[in-house]
Amino acid sequence: MTNIEQSYSSRSFDGRLLLLAVGLFIVGTNAFVIAGLLPAIAKTLGVSAGDVSYSITFYAVVVAVAAPAVAILLPRLSRTTLMSGGLALIAVGTVLAAASTTLPAFTVGRVLAALGGAALVPAATAAAAAVSTPARRGRAIAFVSLGFTAATALGSPLGTALGSAGGWQLPLYILAATAAVLAVAIALVVRGIPVGGQVTLRARFAPLADHRILFALGATLFMTAGFNVVYIFSSSITAGATGGNGGLLAVLLLLYGLGGTLGNLVAGAVTDRLGSRRTASIALVVHTLVLVALPVIDANYITTAIVFVLWGFAAFAAVPAVQHRMIAVDPERSGLTLSWYTTAMYAGIGMAPPLGAASLALGGAQLVPWAGAVVVVIALALFLLGYRARTRGLAEREDEKGAGGVVLDARGA
Repeated sequence: MTNIEQSYSSRSFDGRLLLLAVGLFIVGTNAFVIAGLLPAIAKTLGVSAGDVSYSITFYAVVVAVAAPAVAILLPRLSRTTLMSGGLALIAVGTVLAAASTTLPAFTVGRVLAALGGAALVPAATAAAAAVSTPARRGRAIAFVSLGFTAATALGSPLGTALGSAGGWQLPLYILAATAAVLAVAIALVVRGIPVGGQVTLRARFAPLADHRILFALGATLFMTAGFNVVYIFSSSITAGATGGNGGLLAVLLLLYGLGGTLGNLVAGAVTDRLGSRRTASIALVVHTLVLVALPVIDANYITTAIVFVLWGFAAFAAVPAVQHRMIAVDPERSGLTLSWYTTAMYAGIGMAPPLGAASLALGGAQLVPWAGAVVVVIALALFLLGYRARTRGLAEREDEKGAGGVVLDARGA
């Protein structure tokens, strides 16, 4: 055991993991709290909710592109510096967005915050692994990744409720202040994290040579777009059930997050039992049916609440199975493969606002869930096509054997 590992193994739980988890909570909440605040932001900026939704696209695209770029261009930079600097950018960008009175200024603030998230997330995940001993590494990464789950289950609904009570700027200012405090705390407490070795460009792109990985990434792209197109425009979709009440919408988002947390937890065990193909297929079929049903029952709050729980469960349950598939295709390069998963996921988030805005323009809020259902069906088709692909005769045994890797959260680190 190295001196670093000895120093880290002296305690059963390292409080630094909690700081890292809070960092991911900030990134996740900052990304998705906008969904519940769209109408209020649009009113302040004098634009439509669809116009504001494009800031989510910019946020996601910047993270998708900048996260791997940071890893390639700054491989030797201290992870503590990356995390603290990322949090500082999140704080500055979020304050700029909250203080904005025009859409361009709001978008600039969101892009700055996205650059901060791109610096923070990979560094925090790597730091979680470094802080722990090898025997506890998986649990450490899983604990830090809970920050994303908490952002969906608690952060976004709480931000929506705060925005309804005190204006949409309030939750953003709170997030900015929390990010600023955490930037200082990490700079002081999370120190001495080993810097990882440099990975060549050829090695980073190697997983894309496998068609099975490409199909799984395509499924990730459309699967993520499918549930985000509905989540982002949930205020418009559920207006019949909530009457435009932000508090009632916050409860629906909370139920979605709780259902998603349960789905994420259950899916891991089910995948081990049934395999990734059947688990993901079942989850994606249920996801599709729920989205098809949503416009039919949206005038009734109770039935809408039930559907939101089922929707969250199905949307999150597919994610561990897809990740399991990607890890099992090539376990030795699973880390690089999952970095592409993160890129595909954020690209899917970025694709959702234009799709939702187009659906709103063509058929109103009722059409948005059906557009999401079509996209999820495409994800299912791509996922299943991946099992027909072969790469140099490699065996397909991942449904019979465990993937042997770490399964990440649904919003994914």
